[in-house]
Amino acid sequence: MNVFNTLGLAAGKAICYSGYRHGQSPETGIYPTYEQIKEDLLILQKEWTYLRLYDCSLHAEIVLKVIEKEKLNFKVMLGAYIGAELNNFGCPWGTIFSEEELKRNSKDNLAEIKKLIRLANRYPDIIFSLSAGNEATVDWTDHYVSVEKVISYVRMIKKGARQPVTFCENYVPWYDKLKSLVDEVDFISIHSYPVWEYKHIREALEYTRQNYYSIAERYPGKPVVITEAGWATNSNGRGINPENVSEEFQSIYYNDLVKWSSKDRILTFIFEAFDEPWKGSPEALEPEKHWGLFTVDRKPKKVMQRLFDK
Repeated sequence: MNVFNTLGLAAGKAICYSGYRHGQSPETGIYPTYEQIKEDLLILQKEWTYLRLYDCSLHAEIVLKVIEKEKLNFKVMLGAYIGAELNNFGCPWGTIFSEEELKRNSKDNLAEIKKLIRLANRYPDIIFSLSAGNEATVDWTDHYVSVEKVISYVRMIKKGARQPVTFCENYVPWYDKLKSLVDEVDFISIHSYPVWEYKHIREALEYTRQNYYSIAERYPGKPVVITEAGWATNSNGRGINPENVSEEFQSIYYNDLVKWSSKDRILTFIFEAFDEPWKGSPEALEPEKHWGLFTVDRKPKKVMQRLFDK
């Protein structure tokens, strides 16, 4: 099913954007400035049409303001960040919340969903779709939310806003765990990370193809979007073998992925635009910090040098 036609979208490239630089993070509440976000978007507009934002924080508000004020040609998938409402004792890094914290998270989640609806109605010509959360039901998540609660959030969003609604999650839960969610969303959003699943670069694209078509064929009446797929360029060895990540491998996977997505008309959001040093552990080679097509200093990595290093 052609998602561009189904959602009434023009064909175009898509990328996940989070603009946090050195000394900035959503955890500290130190956000990129208007001018910094403008600089980022002027870079990204050269190659991408669709942006994915992860939450409704001040960061997202500034992004939307910059797009509107500077008259930039972007369409945005805006997400709500929903925190843990249940403890996930299977989380590998063992994040455990008190009952008081879980109740506060639930209250904050409701406020986030309401803000998502307000922003959707404030920027109807920029925001083309809405997500009721990100990786909140997968077995390893540290911000676990029940499928039933996600469904209630989807229904709330659909009642309050007119944009198509989805939920962004790793491909695995869509096989069975999220069956009851499929009829609720307007399209399915999956994540595919061959490098996290120990695939060699030679296996990478075929693995992502298998991830995509296993879901698309399971639910033939529902459009499927890839909302995250990418390749890290550094690793400290935890979860990803350092020999399996490099700028060269990122370039190969990116080019293969874009070529296939374009040919098969699959909306695919590359993860991600810029490296984010705030993420993961304090270790410099923590893989979470190194997924950008550009460094945190906005320098193009190998994959982007042909287009941007001029």
